[in-house]
Amino acid sequence: MPSSAPVPRRRLRPRPPQFPPPRSLPPHLRQDFAASLVVFLVALPLCVGIAVASGVPAELGLVTGIVGGLVTGAMRGSSFQVSGPAAGLTVLVLETVRTFGAAGLGVVVLAAGLVQTVLGLLRWGRWFRAISLAVVEGMLAGIGLVIVAGQLYAAAGAVAPDGGFERLAGLPGALAGALHEPGAAASVALAAGTVLVIVGWPRLPGRAAGLPGALVAVLLAALVTALGGLPVGTVRVGGVLDAVRPPGPDAFAALAEPAVLGTVLAFALIASAESLFGAAAVDRLHDGPATDYDRELLAQGVGNTVCGLLGALPLTAVIVRSSANVRAGARTRASRVLHGAWLLVFAALLPGALAYVPLPALAGILVHAGCKLIPFRGLAALWRAHRGEAAILAVTAAAIFATGMLEGVLAGLALAVAKAAWEASHLRVEHTEHPDRTEHPDRTEHREHAEHTERPDRTEHPERAKDAGHPALLRVRLSGGATFLRLPKLLDVLEALPRDRPVELDLSGLHHLDHACRAAVTAWAERHAAAGPHPVRLRPLPGP
Repeated sequence: MPSSAPVPRRRLRPRPPQFPPPRSLPPHLRQDFAASLVVFLVALPLCVGIAVASGVPAELGLVTGIVGGLVTGAMRGSSFQVSGPAAGLTVLVLETVRTFGAAGLGVVVLAAGLVQTVLGLLRWGRWFRAISLAVVEGMLAGIGLVIVAGQLYAAAGAVAPDGGFERLAGLPGALAGALHEPGAAASVALAAGTVLVIVGWPRLPGRAAGLPGALVAVLLAALVTALGGLPVGTVRVGGVLDAVRPPGPDAFAALAEPAVLGTVLAFALIASAESLFGAAAVDRLHDGPATDYDRELLAQGVGNTVCGLLGALPLTAVIVRSSANVRAGARTRASRVLHGAWLLVFAALLPGALAYVPLPALAGILVHAGCKLIPFRGLAALWRAHRGEAAILAVTAAAIFATGMLEGVLAGLALAVAKAAWEASHLRVEHTEHPDRTEHPDRTEHREHAEHTERPDRTEHPERAKDAGHPALLRVRLSGGATFLRLPKLLDVLEALPRDRPVELDLSGLHHLDHACRAAVTAWAERHAAAGPHPVRLRPLPGP
């Protein structure tokens, strides 16, 4: 046997310690991170501009944006809506600050947030979708008109009149007068250039078009102002902590005033409607989970409650930031939470940068934002398809511009309710003649009238047959809704019926017969039967 050589022993290397694999990162975090930066860049100039236009320190706009991201953004409801200060509430906030002061604004926002929270807990969010869309669009259009007119005065360095029509009438003179003053002319030119950059920047080729146009416009305006030494005003900076002033106990006593309660309801209604209608629009931009309207209303209420406690601006879901969030590739709620974190970092580390932002640039941003609220193309299309809805939109916008927010919204709602009541009372009248009192379908002649604006012919054809000496039976069938709005026309039709013929009034097709029409039909039947030889049959008469 061959001798076996000794096998050398292998030196075993110690195995490295086994650690559990690191937890995987949340899905789509990279997309959400990139989207949050885009939304932050879009929101930053809007937060500052809306705050300045609302008559409060610019830092409060950042505070509202932070709350919208870190508080409202973390709650369930809509996965892609981004909340913050909105141009749609600028007019109402400015009126509140002028009337009740900055402390009163905090109380109003706090109370409005509590109202929204209660409505969300009661699951009333879905009922806000029952508000007429024409009223909401008219409300936003009216706000847009007020913003555009007011900011054009700000760009010209003039003080805007209080009345809407006075403001519109004095605008050409204010702009013309600005051309004769160097400082005012530079301000108007800077605002106009800001609008042109915002409109034209997305049309540039390449990746540069992906940057937010408003941010680019502000940076360019700040650069031109600094290099050219333009005599225009800039944003005043005092510090975020100095701007936050929670309302004191004395401010809450104002809630006993009816005017304050009306303002609270206006804030809650407008902010909720804008947020929930915006949620419906954002849902059409993505294929992710749909919005839970009750939870979204609750999230908006909690956010406004926190904003009120901090004395900041009210927040709503903003379609501009939300659409930017979707287009940037956001996948979860993390993008809007991170955008709030970036606003917090900016407010903590770089608040002094706001001092370089020229006020005319912010006016240009708001002029563009106000124009976006006015549905120019949508109004023309709506007029061609539904003129009644277009009229409601136009009346609501004009009333807000001429009188105020609350009055204009109430006028639009009243007009929408009146239009719905008129359409619900649509009534159709059909006349059917039978040669005798028995029904013979093969010997029946039909004569229909689509609306009861035409009266039946009192004359009879001489060749019309009579059976056994009985005159032809005239059957009148009503269908639709019989309300007091249609009562004059209905009585015209009934009173025009010939009295020498038997009449059968068929009410089985009515889905509604109000008290006024019931009493009028019963009284007519008694009068008609008493004046002629034949009775009037009512078949069947709906129960009261």
